[in-house]
Amino acid sequence: MEPEDLEDLYAIENDFSVWELGITNVPYSKYLIHDYIANANGDIYHDGQARMIIENGQHEVVGIIDLTDFSPAHKRAEIGIVIKKEHRQKGYATEALHLVSHYARRILHLHQLYAVIGCHNEEALRLFSSNGYKVQNRLKEWLYDGEKYHDAQIMQLFL
Repeated sequence: MEPEDLEDLYAIENDFSVWELGITNVPYSKYLIHDYIANANGDIYHDGQARMIIENGQHEVVGIIDLTDFSPAHKRAEIGIVIKKEHRQKGYATEALHLVSHYARRILHLHQLYAVIGCHNEEALRLFSSNGYKVQNRLKEWLYDGEKYHDAQIMQLFL
């Protein structure tokens, strides 16, 4: 991430419509995001995560993709992705998953990537399934949307 990504990252992180799909439940200030960008080492071994901006051919930010909960000892990481609404269904998510999987396998030498996806998030379940991820387990009442709990599924890709 670059300092120029601040506004786009701020908009994505504070998009309330995707909060129930992941673990975010509080808005982030521009100061906190600016501080994160400025202080991130860019080294997944140091930071424990890698956050990458997804751009299209015109260098517009279309989304973000993250590797978090990085475990060098177990050679795995959790993967998450958000594509801005106006850029969905254009192949950006599939391409980003492919590129990050290649990076995880060839550069980080990971054995697996996994995603925790709400069972009601059919779009994400299709995306990960069509990119080789397999459902491994169901987590009962794992995600809370402010009103009720939702089950989630763990999907894994063995590299």
